[in-house]
Amino acid sequence: MYIGSMLATPEWIFETTQQGWLRDAIAQSGSLPIYRRHGMFLEPELDRLPILTKKEMREGFPDNFLPQASLDDLLSKSLVELEHTSGTSEERLPVFFERGWWDRQEAKALRMNESIRQCLEGVQAPRRATLTAPSCNGLTCPTVWMSREQRTIGGTLFVNLARIPFLLTPSELQRMAREIMEWEPTFLDLDPVHGTRFALYCEKEGIRFPSVKFILTSYEFTSVVHRRILSRVFQVPVWNLYGSTETGHLLMETVGGLMRPSVETAFLELEETDDQGVGPLLVTTLSNAYMPLVRYRIGDLAQRVGSPYASHYRIHGRTRDALRSRDGRRVTTLQIDECLSGLSGVAHYELRQEKTGHAVFRYVPDSAPPPDGELNEAIEQISALLGMPVEMVPASTLVPAASGKFRLTIPAA
Repeated sequence: MYIGSMLATPEWIFETTQQGWLRDAIAQSGSLPIYRRHGMFLEPELDRLPILTKKEMREGFPDNFLPQASLDDLLSKSLVELEHTSGTSEERLPVFFERGWWDRQEAKALRMNESIRQCLEGVQAPRRATLTAPSCNGLTCPTVWMSREQRTIGGTLFVNLARIPFLLTPSELQRMAREIMEWEPTFLDLDPVHGTRFALYCEKEGIRFPSVKFILTSYEFTSVVHRRILSRVFQVPVWNLYGSTETGHLLMETVGGLMRPSVETAFLELEETDDQGVGPLLVTTLSNAYMPLVRYRIGDLAQRVGSPYASHYRIHGRTRDALRSRDGRRVTTLQIDECLSGLSGVAHYELRQEKTGHAVFRYVPDSAPPPDGELNEAIEQISALLGMPVEMVPASTLVPAASGKFRLTIPAA
């Protein structure tokens, strides 16, 4: 009896219960045109169903998800919210979900982290200050100048107005710091690149935010170089939250440093893993009744880290950003980033493979440049991983993609 109670951890119980939610979600999706058209429910087993991509989601939208309702009618009655993906891997995609769903599923994800749960305990409406690429969302991340009042939505203050953080002027950074100080947020919600640039300004000016209890990083891949600076400057825990506009939040970093799945939000699979267990991540959503996704290829590579009591994951970066070694092996963004774990003095970087058979490592220095020994060691590790020479180039600015997000690794075109 004692052994049984030890094995029945909350994570294990949730993962077992999730199978019932998964069956219900698939059954309820069976009548939708998007799945009937592609014959997705002719097979009884989930792993034998076809893969869903953005291409299928765009075809016939929104009628492919709403056979008996009008999206305009739902919007006019304030029953749903309409958003768009950032367009990191493909062109932007419209997404809709029940009003209030986004906040509910995010709250569930945050509660999986014990430290965050304790920070937010008893706080009715925790405030956040958000720094991310303005082009990420036409509604809540302004693409043109907007007043502070226009950038305040509920308990969130959107601070950033610039697409390229390295070009921010001291006066603009000062405004951002002043607004955060006056807003007194419980936590900072950061794109890691924008957050790192802002952190370096705060460090230079000796600015601290006493109200901030922790930092969430999201929106794009958080490098070890970003995390190191954010932790050093703000002196609070930094937690990574992973998901997408179309799926909701899927993974929350826990106190042990692993990414724990939000089993009430989605069921996760890995497709065609390599010899290290890394493969494209497939998502079947469980809680967005208006736009359910079955075996959706999200565009990221992941690795499952199993244990007797629960499943955890490591996100390896975008599938399209994976590099190729000289012998043809796939090398992920995470595998490159791990080569930088002992490197200080770098605020941001971009590793680009060239057609000529070498790679170029461009980096924006920290407030103090990287020590030569550490930099050379990191480059040697990357070169050995790729099987090709790597050139080092310091830079004052690195430019994001059209989506507003940065690519840490870029394969040869």
